[in-house]
Amino acid sequence: MIKVENVSKQFTRNIKKNDSKKSGFKSKTKEEFFAVNDVSFEARSGEILGILGPNGAGKTTLLRMLASLMTPNSGNISIFDSNNNIIEDTVEKKKHIGYLSGNTKLYNRFSTREMLKILSDIYQIDKDEADKRIAYIEEVLSMQAFMDNRIEKLSTGQTQRANIARCLIHSPEIYIFDEPTLGLDVISSDAIVDFMKKEKESGKTVLYSTHYMEEAQYLCDNIFMIYKGKKIAYGTPEELMKETGTNNLRDTFKKLILREGGNDE
Repeated sequence: MIKVENVSKQFTRNIKKNDSKKSGFKSKTKEEFFAVNDVSFEARSGEILGILGPNGAGKTTLLRMLASLMTPNSGNISIFDSNNNIIEDTVEKKKHIGYLSGNTKLYNRFSTREMLKILSDIYQIDKDEADKRIAYIEEVLSMQAFMDNRIEKLSTGQTQRANIARCLIHSPEIYIFDEPTLGLDVISSDAIVDFMKKEKESGKTVLYSTHYMEEAQYLCDNIFMIYKGKKIAYGTPEELMKETGTNNLRDTFKKLILREGGNDE
């Protein structure tokens, strides 16, 4: 389980301003801004929590903090193990998390099987146990046809499944997935979505960011919506649709963003 309490992350950016003294000249000045601003929520065991929001809303920054790859400026993120004990050590936290981002790179000259065996050694997984996990991953992600092909030869969908397999090998209790089905065909997308459902049923915690509203409506138990770094909605898909008077999550998303003065995507 993950518990997020009043978490904020602030950055500094350069902005250009017109200099009235020099026609056509733009001066640079620094500006501080919140990518995530005072956000709180929980993601429980056996739950898929959808993290939704338009581009630039703060989703990726939030997910990186949840994965212990980035430190909040303020607030607290608590990671719990299967015995409901809070994990304090950052390295230990990462052992309980499987994090997938859109820019993760794989070792192209290895096959997926070879990559997973190397990762098993890194995680110090017993060989017999590693072999069992690799066989399970191969089956659950339907990778039999390309498990021993070099990663550089895989299709986009096959590469994404290989990337997800990387997150599974240490059997984490928490999955944090950022756009896992972006640009994939129906077969690859279905394999990933079906896997998520199975992991939820086994008691895992899944945080799932996507731009596909139909996918979120079908898959997620609860939705956390963020816009300009702030929480703007939380609830089941049914609750949010009822609140906005809509019958699908796509229209719900549009209404909630427009309500905040934004433009829907």
